[in-house]
Order: sequence, then structure tokens, then C-alpha cells
Amino acid sequence: MLGQVTDAIAFPEGPIPERRREALVAHGDERDDHWYWLRGRDDPAVLAHLEAENNYLETVMAPTRGLQEEIYQGIVARVQETDLSVPVRKGQWWYYSRTVEGQGYAIHCRRPAGSEDNEAPAPPTSEAPAPPTSGAPVPPTGGAPVGEEILLDENELAKGHEYFALGTFELSPCQRYLAYAFDTHGNEHFQLRVRDLATTSDLPDVLHDTCAGAAWLGGDRGGSASDSLCLLYTRPDEIERPYQLWSHDLGSDPSDDSLIYQEDDERFYLGVGRTRDEEVLVFELHSKITSECWVHDAWRRDGEWHCVEPRRHGVEYSVEHHPLPPESLLAAIEGLTGSESAAPPIPETPVPSAGEASTGIAGTLLIVTNDKEPDFTCMIAPAGTPGALHWRVLIPHDPATRLEAVEPFAGHLLVSERNAGETRLRVLPLRPEEPTEGAPTAAFVIPVPDHPSTVFSGMNPEFTATRVRYEHTSLASPRSVHDYDLVTGKDTLLKTLPVLGGFDATHYRTERHWARADDGTMIPISLVYRADRPAGVPGPALIYGYGAYEISIDPIFSIPRLELLDRGILFAIAHVRGGGELGRSWYESGKLLSKKNTFSDFIACASYLIDEGFTTHDAIVARGGSAGGLLMGAVANLAPELFRGIVAEVPFVDCLTTIMDESLPLTVIEWEEWGNPKSDPEAYAYIKSYSPYDNISDTRYPLVFTTAGLNDPRVGFWEPAKWVAKLRSANAMNRAILRVELGAGHHGPSGRYEAWRDEALVQAFILLALGLAPQGAEIPPPGHPISTK
Repeated sequence: MLGQVTDAIAFPEGPIPERRREALVAHGDERDDHWYWLRGRDDPAVLAHLEAENNYLETVMAPTRGLQEEIYQGIVARVQETDLSVPVRKGQWWYYSRTVEGQGYAIHCRRPAGSEDNEAPAPPTSEAPAPPTSGAPVPPTGGAPVGEEILLDENELAKGHEYFALGTFELSPCQRYLAYAFDTHGNEHFQLRVRDLATTSDLPDVLHDTCAGAAWLGGDRGGSASDSLCLLYTRPDEIERPYQLWSHDLGSDPSDDSLIYQEDDERFYLGVGRTRDEEVLVFELHSKITSECWVHDAWRRDGEWHCVEPRRHGVEYSVEHHPLPPESLLAAIEGLTGSESAAPPIPETPVPSAGEASTGIAGTLLIVTNDKEPDFTCMIAPAGTPGALHWRVLIPHDPATRLEAVEPFAGHLLVSERNAGETRLRVLPLRPEEPTEGAPTAAFVIPVPDHPSTVFSGMNPEFTATRVRYEHTSLASPRSVHDYDLVTGKDTLLKTLPVLGGFDATHYRTERHWARADDGTMIPISLVYRADRPAGVPGPALIYGYGAYEISIDPIFSIPRLELLDRGILFAIAHVRGGGELGRSWYESGKLLSKKNTFSDFIACASYLIDEGFTTHDAIVARGGSAGGLLMGAVANLAPELFRGIVAEVPFVDCLTTIMDESLPLTVIEWEEWGNPKSDPEAYAYIKSYSPYDNISDTRYPLVFTTAGLNDPRVGFWEPAKWVAKLRSANAMNRAILRVELGAGHHGPSGRYEAWRDEALVQAFILLALGLAPQGAEIPPPGHPISTK
């Protein structure tokens, strides 16, 4: 059904908390903040105000309760509630997760693989849909497969908790033990446990206040020994930064755990993992623009950790491992990448330079780095002597392509790239001395059927695999899972996300458009809309943006979004600068003292949709979250007349005050993204000039829907609370709704059913703002100053 846009509605004034003036002084500048006190989490008046905001939301949105239920039921009706992921082979087991109708969380399972069982398991019931094209086996969608072992049932863990999130799920090399961690508050503090899969019971080891992520050290290469295992994990400091690496022996008292490393530079976060071939443990220290990696033989409990290359400001790198020596690896892909170098040959048995200690690790490190080129190259070095002195180009820089990752396998390299604003996967075969007949000998890009779209590497845990598991999706195409056979060249479709209710992808159109920014830069926009939307007739639209941290908002399919599309709403993604869609320069031209490009880009994209006749200024809503919420606040200040409504989820709208406060999580590390207003007057003045909270005027603003999480460690709940209070105070006609999750954090409610209800509420607001929901009296359009005196 295609909707007709009518006048938006009026609703009652919202609660405005009392003013308590706080003078904030820096660099000779004074700002008055009347709602600074709202950050006092333990102040009863703060909690009372947050509850008043939730009550106001219930009052304002009451006329849409029927619509919310209709949207929610529409989402549920399209979902295959009892479903199974495509199983992944690791050793003698198939691993997968499944969902059950009525249950909000995943169940993680495995079943034994037969000696000849190399294909994804065929469906055990008739409930599975037929393969769309290939005739390949499709995973079951019914009950539990024969021989199933349940490793972890998130539904059981979530019982009795308002919030639940799984943060670690790490199998030991012998596949007997499972390390898992969960958060039940939304504050991203995880409880880490170890389950013995042979007995299906947890060990007494319980590690509190850990960060997400863990890795196993020790064991046996044959996958049988388990008595020499220890678990590596990280802990946060007082500002929620993972900064310590610890080791824990199974069965021991956690108080006896050993501290391996502590990072005292507050710009750097610490993470730990194991390379794809499981031979090397890596812990990485990374700021926004600099990194440093340390390596250790993954099977040896003794020995030292070795730094690959000491941190250098602005140089980023990550490492992977391949058992082949460097010269053999170069020979295996000779001529495929244009990487031949005049550098001297690398000896097969590396000899450390004077004063350089050998890591004792054989094989080659693959190092993806921006050391020489901004969009990254892949270098190699002997794993025994991995310093930059020994680096040699394996995959050279391509000025049109952003190299994002290189996954090594025994017989090929899988390269994740970004080209022309889209992702792609490239395969580099490692040619053996006696190649298999029919096996590829040249590099190739895995083809995709539509554009714009997103393709990415799937679950590929077996280092010796001769198939590439990958996934593909677009704004109009449900996610599909494929196996590409490198021996036969056959691309097998394993599963397409089931979309019930008569879904037909041909009923939707997706396109790529380009808008011209103020400085002439062309900004990509991804669109999707129903094919029967009247051509040349402006209609309702929703435009989404983010634009920070080099995070790309790629076009992916969404079942809940169908509820908007089928009501005639066009959906657009503005791929603004500050993201990573078009490479490193795209990111750098939307950060620090170029941050305002992000905002003007978004306005240019919205204006393009209006100028090209897709929509009108009174029929478009903007949406973004977190740093994208800052974007929403900024464009609301800059062009309030352009939008009918704004959805800003957990928005970073009080950015100047937050970035000035080193006691808050993320502050110091954020200076490399936004600038340091505490020590740099220029950065202070620049951030102040766009900070959404600091630049609210008495202009009539669009309708605003915003959210906060009381336990959010990333964006303080007080930021949207202050923003809403100031919007209402600035103009008596401004209407803003704040929803506060009192038991959750940055990512909102947990569990799929609760997430769908939350999305139904947001969509009901969007329809309300567009005049496509129950409505009342007309209010003046945004953008017109109204006296409040």
C-alpha cells in the first residue's frame, strides 16, 4: 500500500527539568549549561525526570499503539522464527546456531560430521525451502538435527535478566572447552566462564568484569590435549578501556591469574586473538590512527611475547600468519598481484639482525598496513624476524581500492577490498608446483548479481578449506550464503534468508545516485523503494547517515524495513564523508577540522532527493545513531526546514562537554577522531561551532525522537536528555520525545522480539512525523522562528 503524506500532528508539551546553571570555562570562553546536572545518575531528581520522559513518550505515542502492533506483527510474520544458520565444518564437527519460535536468543549447537561429510548438512525436515537456483543442500529450518549437541543456549542464560548480550564465544583448539562471556546490564562488563563440552557443565572458574573477547594458549596441534590450556582475556580500566591482558589456568582460582601486559597510554585499546591457522597468538594495541602487535607461539605456554613493529604515530597494521616461508609465498602468487620487488631475497631460515631477538615462530607474517600508502598494502615478513626492516610487498597499493583484510588459507588468499564505494572479494590462488586440473591459476573477483550491494567473507574456520564461504546482500536482496569451490569453479548457493509473507525481491528497486556537495565532491547515495512507487511523483522518504570512525554503512537487506517500504516510503543511505566507503581520504575529509563536511554532505544528499523529485522537504525524515546521532543534531541546527522529523538514537549531541572530560569513557581515544578541545583552542572553537547541544537556536525544529540507555558506557544518557530539554526550552513549539532504556546500554533492548518492538515504535514515530499515522491538529512547519516570550 502506498501512502499519501498529510500534515504532521501536534502533541502536548514535554517535561522540562529545572535549570541549575553551571558555568563551563575553557580557553577564555564561558558556556552556560543549565542541565549539566542531569549527568548525576544517583540524583533522585535525575531518575524522576527520566521516568517522566518515558511517561511522556507513552502519552504522545498512545494514538499509535495499534499501528505499533501492526508493524510489529508485520515484522514477525515475515520472519522464519524457527530457523538454522548454515552449518560450518571445523574438524570432526558441524557448528551452527538456531532460533526457536517464541524465544528471543540464539541456541549454539554442533553435530558430528561423517568421514565423507564435506557438504553442508541437508535438511532433515520438509519445512526447508527448496534451493533457489543451484540445487545445493539447504540447511534445515525445522527442529534439532540428529546427533545435535547444544553448546550454549542464550535463552537459558538470559532468564531473569532484563538485558542479555553474548560477548565471547571461543572454542579451545581441542574443541572440548568453550569460553563464553555475557553482559546482563548493557554496560559492556562481561562475566567470563568456561564450559566443558564433554560434560555440558561449567567449570567453577568465573571471571568477573572482563571485556569481550578471549583466546586460548597451549594445547596440542593434533587437537587432543587439553590439560595444558590457559585462557587469555582482557580487563577494563576505570574509563571502560580494555587495557590489561591476563592469563587464566583452567580450574585455578582467578585471584591467581597472571598479568601479561598493561597498556598505560589512554589512547590505546587492547585486544587478543589467534591467527586463522591457529599457529600464532596476537595481541593488538590500537588507537584511532596507530597500532602495535605482539606475537607468541600459540601452542607454547612458555616463551616470550615479541613486538612485530613498535608503534609509530599514524601507522596502522594488523597481522596474520601462513606456514609457508616468505619466498615460497611470493613464488606461489608471482604475477598475480604485480608485487615483484627489487628487495633482496628473504632467507628461508631468517637470521636475526644484531640485537634483534627471534620470535621462534616459523612461516610468514602477512601485514596489512598503511605504512607506505594511505589505502593499505599487504606486506610479508619472516615470522621469526617480523620487524619493518624485513617487510616486503605482497599485495601492492591500488589507488582506486581500499585494502581491508587478507585472510590466508593453505591454498589461497581471500582479499577483502572496497572499490567504487562497494565491497568486493578477490581470490589469489597459491599455485602449487603441480596444480589440480580445473583449479584457478589466476586471481579473480567473486562476481555479485546486483549493484549497489555488499559482499563479505563468511565463516571459514578450516585453514585447509578449498571452498570460500561468502555472503551477499543488497537493500533489495535478502542475505545469501554461498560456497565458492576453488577446484571446480562452482558457486553454490547454500541458503537465502527466508522472508515470509509473499516477499518478492522484484517488487523493489535499488539504485546508486550521486549528490554534489558544497565543495563539488560527489557523495554516493544508495536507494531502495517499491517498484510500483509512482515515477516522478514525490513521496515520503527516510534518509540514514553515520559518517565517523571510517565505518562504512553498506547497503544490506532488512526485514523490518519492509514495513516502511510497503507503506510507500523510499529509504536512502547517505554515504557521507567521515565513513570509509571511498577509502582513507573519504574518512580523513570528514574528521577533525574537516568534520563539517559530514554535515554538509548529508544536507546535500537530502536536497538531492528533493531536487530530483523523490520527495519534498515536508515528507522526509532523517535517522542516525551514536555518532550518526551527532550528525542528526548538527543537520537539525543547520537545516531544520529540510526535514519533517529526526530520529537520533543514543546521539552524541553534547560532544564538546563530553570530549573535555577525561574521566568519561572513550574521551582520550576520541581526541584523534574529533580533536582535543582541552589543550587546543582551535579544536575547541571548531567543535563548539557544530556541537548540536551548544548550537540550538529559537528556530522551530523538526519533530524529534531520541533514545538513551541508562547503562550506556559510550554515550552518556544525559546527552540526549539535555538536548531534549534545551530544544523544548528554546521554542515552545518544539516537540521532542525521549525514550530511556533504564536497564540497557548503547545497543538498546536485547532479544530479537524486544528489538522488533523497539523498531516498531521508531517506525510508528516516522509515520507519525510524515502524517501517515493517527493525527491531530496541524502545527507550523519547522524552520520558522517563533517567539517564546
